[in-house]
Amino acid sequence: MKTVIVDERFVTYINSLDQGNTEFLNQLEQQALQDDVPIIRREMQSLLKVLLAIKQPDTILEVGTAVAFSTILMGEYGKKDGRITTIEKYEKRIPIARQNIKAANMEEKITLLAGDALEVMKGLEEPFDFIFMDAAKGQYIHFLPECLRLLKVGGVLVSDNVLQDGDIIESRFAVTRRNRTIHSRMREYLYELKHNHKLSTAILPLGDGVTISTRIQ
Repeated sequence: MKTVIVDERFVTYINSLDQGNTEFLNQLEQQALQDDVPIIRREMQSLLKVLLAIKQPDTILEVGTAVAFSTILMGEYGKKDGRITTIEKYEKRIPIARQNIKAANMEEKITLLAGDALEVMKGLEEPFDFIFMDAAKGQYIHFLPECLRLLKVGGVLVSDNVLQDGDIIESRFAVTRRNRTIHSRMREYLYELKHNHKLSTAILPLGDGVTISTRIQ
């Protein structure tokens, strides 16, 4: 039985106050939901907009593009002349993401790199002001060293879907066998975020759980 992280009535009420996004993003969101493509929840969209408005990052790295919904959202609501590098491994989604980026007129602003995220990240040198992690949850702990290398001091790392529908608070033996590896790796990831001397991190029960970290040294 899944644990509800936040009472669904609160989520429904809070989301009812949301003004939505641009018409293009609203249409893209509906298409993604219709096609069963996972995209960031409304609560996460609102949080991202606020963080982007506060931080005003010149450079953004996104790990996990999918159909480029969150990528385009960051392009739309981030700094006007900011640049975004996004990484996607799933071959079937890459052409759709490229098509959506083109339709949003953001080809100059967004660079999509295809391939295994860890290998792609190892080839990057440019330090980033903001990193958004929304990829395979079991890989977050493996991506973290590269995130730390690529994140500027004062930069922000946001990681989505970290509480696994509440499973994260359960014993590993209480979760299904196929989810135990992800469960243990995510617990390790959260521990490292809270104990790494280079980071200051908050864990929020928003959506399916989100962490906000800033590099302090």
